[in-house]
Amino acid sequence: IIIIKKFLIAFFIYSSALQTVLLIATYFGEQEIAWKDNDEKTLGLIISILLIQLIAMFGAIFTAWLSKKIGNIYTLIFLNLFWAILCVGAFYITKPVEFYLAAGLVGMVMGGIQAISRSTFSKMIPKTQNTTSYFSFYDVTQKVSIVIGMSLFAFVDQITGSMRNSILVFLVFFLLGAYLLSKIKIRNI
Repeated sequence: IIIIKKFLIAFFIYSSALQTVLLIATYFGEQEIAWKDNDEKTLGLIISILLIQLIAMFGAIFTAWLSKKIGNIYTLIFLNLFWAILCVGAFYITKPVEFYLAAGLVGMVMGGIQAISRSTFSKMIPKTQNTTSYFSFYDVTQKVSIVIGMSLFAFVDQITGSMRNSILVFLVFFLLGAYLLSKIKIRNI
């Protein structure tokens, strides 16, 4: 049970950043990228969403392969560090082509981190007939992390006047998530 608590704390931290970044990505693209005109902006945002979805399929396959090689916890640490690098990159992007590149990289790690998180949690829960209770708590943890992440994003954006600063805050969340995951010592996960 202690391992589950440690995992849920790490999950809560990195999920706050992850879910918020996923929710605000198009808003960021709309506000922070230097599009030529509204038509290019609309088309660019549609292309980026499609790009994320198409590449996410390959990202999920890569994540499954990586977890077989190094285990779920180390894969989650790797993915959190990758997300941290994406946050740094997002801070500097201004051009549509950079936004498309970021969208492709997000696609590579978006679905994988969510699937591996659920898989890791399912491997940690004790043998029981009532897995619903455990996953209900997992789901509540994720939903609360979204509220906290979005509130923090809005707060930093309002104080600093820049979404870019909010994204740097999430860099810290991904690094902290990776650190907390590194403290989980468990076999066969």
